[in-house]
Amino acid sequence: MTTFTVWQFDTPGAAQQAADILRNAEGDGLVRIVDHAVVSWPTGADKPTVHHEHEDEKRGAGWGALWGLLLGALFFVPLLGAAAGAATGGIARHFAKVGIGEEQIERIRASVVPGTSALFAVTDAADLDRLGERFHGLHQTLIATNLTEAERSTLHETFG
Repeated sequence: MTTFTVWQFDTPGAAQQAADILRNAEGDGLVRIVDHAVVSWPTGADKPTVHHEHEDEKRGAGWGALWGLLLGALFFVPLLGAAAGAATGGIARHFAKVGIGEEQIERIRASVVPGTSALFAVTDAADLDRLGERFHGLHQTLIATNLTEAERSTLHETFG
């Protein structure tokens, strides 16, 4: 099953550390990474930095467009007043097709702030129990996913 998850971390560098752990877990057969992006927002910076590595060069442009649209709308487009609501609503309608709702988009925007980082991942065939063991100690918070409530509950139990 393919899933979209966003993990928020309490420090600007932790999401990159988590991405490295995720890649190592893929090498051990615990998960297949479809694509991922790391957002790091150092304290004092006006905007976060985004790092995206293409897992599949053939599909890299498509994933780049997805991350560009989502992350650009979340962090780089100045949103004021009514324009904010219209932009968020438009983005939410676009991403609702893949199970990412407006509430999740707002939660991401509110959670990824200066001094934090986030790992945005699209994965497949994850062994959550074994993968969760590798993420212990990173102080992560799951802030968005397109999993069902039962799957989300399992994910929370696994990752703490």
